Amino acid sequence: MVAVGADRDGIEGLSRAARANVPTFVEKLGDYSTRAEWDEVISTRIAAYEPDLVVSAGFMKILGKPTLDAFPVLNTHPALLPSFPGAHGVRDALAHGAKVTGCTVMLADEGVDTGPIVAQEAVPVLPDDDEATLHERIKAVERRLLVDVVGRMVREGWTVSGRTVRIGK
Repeated sequence: MVAVGADRDGIEGLSRAARANVPTFVEKLGDYSTRAEWDEVISTRIAAYEPDLVVSAGFMKILGKPTLDAFPVLNTHPALLPSFPGAHGVRDALAHGAKVTGCTVMLADEGVDTGPIVAQEAVPVLPDDDEATLHERIKAVERRLLVDVVGRMVREGWTVSGRTVRIGK
């Protein structure tokens, strides 16, 4: 079953899901006394939909061990990992003087942007780029790449061997 979950109200993903009659849920981290409690609740909420794949898109929280142990979780990052991991990949690439950056689709693990890479696409850094303009160009590529990867994984299946992810059986 398909569902959309979020950690806050008022996001476009929830609105789009509602317009498409897709079930939604919201679990705010601040509603729980501990991160571990939220991790358990979010995993339980996800499990209720029996997903084959969880897609973390625009979800700026690291999913905890209960979710990562139970489901394959696809995530994106606005840089060509392993370069420039973390919350400021675009800013870090610019500060480093990178001439090419891009986006990565990966299977999430317990680290920060350390999971096995599924797909990547390069985006050139233009001479007049600032963080906002570069990030917008990366996001456009990232969205298209994520949709393509999810579709291929659903249609063709995937295997993971160590850090190598292969789409298709």
